Amino acid sequence: MQSKKDIRSLTKEQLRQFFVDLGDKAFRGNQVYEWLWSKGAHNFEDMTNLSKEIRAHLQENFVINHIAVDQMQRSTDGTIKNAVRLHDGLVVESVLIPTETRTTACVSSQVGCSLDCKFCATARLKRMRNLNPDEIFDQVVAIDRESRLYHGRPLSNIVFMGMGEPLMNYKNVLKSIDKITQDDGLGMSPKRITLSTSGVPKMIRKLADDEVRFNLAVSLHSAIQETRESIMPFAKQFTLDDLLDSIIYWYEKTRKMVTYEYVVWKGINDGDEDIKALVRFCSRVPSKVNLIEYNPIDDGQFQQAHDSRIDAYIKGLEKARIPVTVRRSRGKDIDAACGQLANKKA
Repeated sequence: MQSKKDIRSLTKEQLRQFFVDLGDKAFRGNQVYEWLWSKGAHNFEDMTNLSKEIRAHLQENFVINHIAVDQMQRSTDGTIKNAVRLHDGLVVESVLIPTETRTTACVSSQVGCSLDCKFCATARLKRMRNLNPDEIFDQVVAIDRESRLYHGRPLSNIVFMGMGEPLMNYKNVLKSIDKITQDDGLGMSPKRITLSTSGVPKMIRKLADDEVRFNLAVSLHSAIQETRESIMPFAKQFTLDDLLDSIIYWYEKTRKMVTYEYVVWKGINDGDEDIKALVRFCSRVPSKVNLIEYNPIDDGQFQQAHDSRIDAYIKGLEKARIPVTVRRSRGKDIDAACGQLANKKA
């Protein structure tokens, strides 16, 4: 028996044609599209402006392979972590991060990860598959509902900083962002979306060529090639020189500042030479630095640097007039902080 097609794999034009072929009016396709992408419907029965006959016909021909929040954990600081079960039984995690002024969705793009960063729990998981655009979209819809329920306001920002390397799932990630930002989707501003990559130069250039309107963040963690390779072994393939060239290209094409995500570890990248290297790297193109609090993943190899070394980084960057912030992690008590997502509950 042939399996039914996921209706969300169809474009609006294909949906319109489906109804024309049925002998119905094309605008029915617009109505279904609105239910799927503006209202986040997971069931054909929810499409109440369609007749029962049409809903039954959709049910006969299609499925909606929506996600399900298998388990929700709430942190003492208000952070929420979702264990999200996909239609094939695999699990990813996504996080709602609240502050006084905003609520941010941290979403996953892969089941597991393609890369091998030694400090990240997700990187220890085998990459099983890329997420489809609708599976990324559904994470955002679920977190928006939680934001409204628990914090009394809609989702304000999205970061692609969950499980996986977004640029290794380029096509699906960009399709999901289209659905999130389009007026006939969720209608969110691209300025409120940040894609975080570990640094894939070829794909950063492609982002620039595709004239994307969202923000770019790069997980840097060292501006010394040997050090970066020791903590992010894939960096042997994607050198700092190539990475910097791609970031310069990004800025020249988009005129958008890049953000460097940077964790400082004791005895690894907390020396004065590390600070000087970062300042030199950042000085090549308009940028800002987020110094991120490290979240242990139980092996002891990586330890948070002393506060005095963080202060030295801040002083060095500010002296060079490079904007710098220190990002304190949220949701550590439920393993929802940066680098901790690893499907422990799956």
